[in-house]
Amino acid sequence: MVTVNCATGTLAPYVPSAAMPWNRQRALHLYRRLGFGATPQEVEAALAQNPVALVDSLIDAAIALPPTPPPVWADWDINDYTDFGQQTQEQLIVYVTDWIKDMIANGLREKLALFWSNHLVARYETYVCPSYLYQYHTLLQTHALGNYKTFVYEMGKTPAMLIFLNGVQNTLFSPNENYARELYELFTLGQDNGYTQEDIVNTARALTGWNGFTVACAPIPYVPFLHDNGNKTIFGQTGNWGYDEVHDILFTQRDDEIAHHICAKLYRTFVHPEVKEEIVAELATTFKNNNWELAPVLRQLFRSEHFFDEFVIGAEVKSPTELMLNLIRESGNTFNDEIIEVSTYLIYNLGQELFNPTDVAGWPGNREWIDSSSLTGRWLACDAYLYGMYENFPQVLVNLAKTLSGNSTDPEVVARAIADFYTPNGLYSDEAYVRAVAAFKWEVPQNYYDNGLWNLDWPTAPAQTALLLRNLSRLPEFQLM
Repeated sequence: MVTVNCATGTLAPYVPSAAMPWNRQRALHLYRRLGFGATPQEVEAALAQNPVALVDSLIDAAIALPPTPPPVWADWDINDYTDFGQQTQEQLIVYVTDWIKDMIANGLREKLALFWSNHLVARYETYVCPSYLYQYHTLLQTHALGNYKTFVYEMGKTPAMLIFLNGVQNTLFSPNENYARELYELFTLGQDNGYTQEDIVNTARALTGWNGFTVACAPIPYVPFLHDNGNKTIFGQTGNWGYDEVHDILFTQRDDEIAHHICAKLYRTFVHPEVKEEIVAELATTFKNNNWELAPVLRQLFRSEHFFDEFVIGAEVKSPTELMLNLIRESGNTFNDEIIEVSTYLIYNLGQELFNPTDVAGWPGNREWIDSSSLTGRWLACDAYLYGMYENFPQVLVNLAKTLSGNSTDPEVVARAIADFYTPNGLYSDEAYVRAVAAFKWEVPQNYYDNGLWNLDWPTAPAQTALLLRNLSRLPEFQLM
C-alpha cells in the first residue's frame, strides 16, 4: 500500500491559530512522538504553555539528564561470575526492565536512545556481555541529542559493536569488511549512496587494530601491531589513514549524503513514514551548519508548524514498546515492578526484544509492526494489561474516566472523552462511537442512565472503563500515534 504524505507547512515555528489550535490532540501528539505518552494532568499543564517553549523545555531536560547510573556489574568480565549463563541472563532482564522504567520517567531521552539502538545496531545476542551492554546503552544516552560525528566515532570502538560487526577480527593480516560496510550503508550514507567496494575495502584496512580481546567481557583495547600502516584511498583521499582519519574524511567528503540520510530517518520515525524532501533538505542544512549537532535539528523539527500539521498526527504505527508504555503513561497509573515486568514480557512477545533488533538494519517499523498474527497479539497484550489494572488499580480507571469527562454522569460523554483521548484523531465513524458507548454501558440497565441514577462512583465503573479501553484497543485508530 502506498502511503501519501499530505502534510503541509514549513519548518517555521508553530504558532497556534484558529485553523491549527494548540489543543489536547496536538499536545498528545507531541508527547507520543517525543516520548511515550502523557497523563491527562500533563496534557492539561501543557495546554497552559507555549508549544514552542514546551518543546525547548523537553529537549533541554533531555540534554541535562545524566546517563543511567552504573550497576554493580558495569565493569565485570567473565572472571567475576560464578555462573556466567544464569547471572548474565538475570542482569539482562533487570537492565531491560530498568530501561522500561527510564522510558516512562524520561520520555524524550529514552525515546531517542531507543531510536539510536535501532540505527546503530549492536545485538546483545551476539556479544552476550552485560558490561558491554551497559557501555553501549550509555553511549546511546550520552549522544542521543549530541554530536553525531562523535557518536559514530565512539560507537565504532565500543566492545558491543566491535564484536557484533567483527571489528575484533579486522586485522592487518585478515581484514574484515563487515563494520566498514555497515558504517556506510546503514550508519551514515545509506545503501549504495556515495561509496564503492574499494572504499569499503580501504576503510576496513584503516579501521584495523581494535583487536585486544583477551578475556570475555573485558575491555577491548587498540593493538598498534595489528593495524595496517599502508596507504589507503578513501573517497579519493590517499594516505596512511587510521581510525580518526576515516571519520574526518567521511564527514568532510560525504557531508551531504550523511546529513540527508540521518535527517530522512529522523523524519520517517518521528514525523511521517513518507518523507517530504524539502523539509529533510532544510534539516540537513541545519545539521551541517551546526557541525553535526543533533539538538538544533531536533529543535527545528519538533517546534515546526509542519510537525504539528493535522496530516502528521496519527500517521505512524505504534511499536510494541510505544503501545504498552502509552497505555501505562496515559492511564495515569502508578506503575510498580510487576507492571513493568509484565509489560516487558508483552513487548518481547510482540516482536520488539529490546537491545536485540531483528538484524543490523533494525526493526523495519511502522506498518511492518502489524500483520494478522501480531494484531491479535496486540489485542491480547492490551487485555492482559487492562485486566491487571482492573484487578489491582480499579480506582485509577475511575479517576481516568472522571478526569477526561469532567466527572460526567452521561455515559456517551464519558465514552467519547476516553475514545478521543486514546486515539490520535478520534474514531473514524459515528458507528464506532456508538459501539464504544455500548461497550462502556455494559450490563447496566438503560433506565439507570435515563433516570440519572448512574455515575462514575458506581461499583461497575472500573469494569466499564476497562471494557471500553478493551474495545478501543481493537480498533485500527488505537494502533496509531
